[in-house]
Amino acid sequence: MEYLFVFAQSHEEFRVPELLSISELHGFTIGFDRYANVLDNAIKRPFMILMLDKEEHAHILAQRCILIKSVHEFYAEGTSYDMLHEQNSRARPQWERYIPDTSFKFFVLGYNSTISQRCQHQIIESFAYMDFLGKIEMKNPEVTLTVFEEYESGRATDGGLHKDGELTQVYFGRLVVHGTARSLMGTFDVKKRQYFGNTSMEAEISLLMANQTLASPGKLIYDPFIGTGSMAYTTAYFGAFVYGSDIDGRQMRGKDKTPGIIRAASQYGVASRIMDLCTFDVTNHPWRCGSFFDAIITDPPYGVRAGAKRLGRKKIREDRLQSAIPRPNEPYIPPTKPYELSQLVTDLVLLARYLLRPGGRLVFFLPTVSAEYAPPDINTVLCEGMELVANSLQDFGSWGRRLITIKKTAHAEYLPPSFDSVREAGESRDTHVPAHKDFREKYFQGFKRDNER
Repeated sequence: MEYLFVFAQSHEEFRVPELLSISELHGFTIGFDRYANVLDNAIKRPFMILMLDKEEHAHILAQRCILIKSVHEFYAEGTSYDMLHEQNSRARPQWERYIPDTSFKFFVLGYNSTISQRCQHQIIESFAYMDFLGKIEMKNPEVTLTVFEEYESGRATDGGLHKDGELTQVYFGRLVVHGTARSLMGTFDVKKRQYFGNTSMEAEISLLMANQTLASPGKLIYDPFIGTGSMAYTTAYFGAFVYGSDIDGRQMRGKDKTPGIIRAASQYGVASRIMDLCTFDVTNHPWRCGSFFDAIITDPPYGVRAGAKRLGRKKIREDRLQSAIPRPNEPYIPPTKPYELSQLVTDLVLLARYLLRPGGRLVFFLPTVSAEYAPPDINTVLCEGMELVANSLQDFGSWGRRLITIKKTAHAEYLPPSFDSVREAGESRDTHVPAHKDFREKYFQGFKRDNER
């Protein structure tokens, strides 16, 4: 069966990865037969016609996918209403069971178009040949028949039957389910959260990331740069148990006696799924055995609001060594040094290969300079046993951040990575310089000023 999916007008490149992730989680497939060679163009439009084995699968997707607004049983489409009605007549076996005594209503909507009440009525009347005999019920009908007009750009002022300009496409079908998962954006709205910081991830992105991890009851998920915990709440909401760490414990704790992350998790009813929070540097981690996390989800600090740090000292002059020696009766604060982004990401993938179970996923954001980005940039962070699943861009103009999903395909056991030695060996082999290298310096010295002009 073919179904018409209507998507929210945001994060176009995230749509297909989210659909595939949720279908994989629930053990069914989605057919993209119509878009075999044009998928990149298709995702930029708000409508997609996809194949599902069961209507139940449409309900599963709508209840979990954040970017779905609604799903409809597909009857017909066309570049004109004549073409639409001709195709809809051939689809009679799909909708004729609703003719005798089913209450119904029509719903007409335009994309890049405002359709007047008069024109909506004319559109509805053009379907009179369907001969529906049931009661017209506007509030709670048994069947809602849907018409969607699509225009390429601009804002048209009337419907496709009476319009100056060309109709790109018109679709017709039966409403199956509304996308209920989008309401979670309000639930996890950062502004309503009891504890958050200036780097807290927005709700919609946190939910999309959680879906990429295949979060579900009983799974164990780790965030090595947990900060104020934005991704912990969404993954825990979907049933996973979450472990978090950060080099700066103040981010996790806040100023109250109860850690800020725990307070916010209690607000969402998921505090019991936050297993523990620890302060340590991921390059000096305490993990003594690997292959036990189902997923790793994180938004590494890349310097736009807060730069990444790792344990160690910067190179300092001898005359400053005395001031670096801890004084008696004062708490010792380990020194830190900047953590360059391309090194951080390489280390993160190596750590994920060690900690993930076979089939486990690493989901993280990678910022890049738009003018410099090239597909080989992603290849520089991959290693043996790790395979790219998805690469979705959130575009900010001169720069963007890419949601990267990597899957551990290897079934072998790996030793804990020795980050410095592995990185040095890797640098000697790879001459490609990725666009995310020294991202923080590029952001503040170059293209940020270009955006401000």
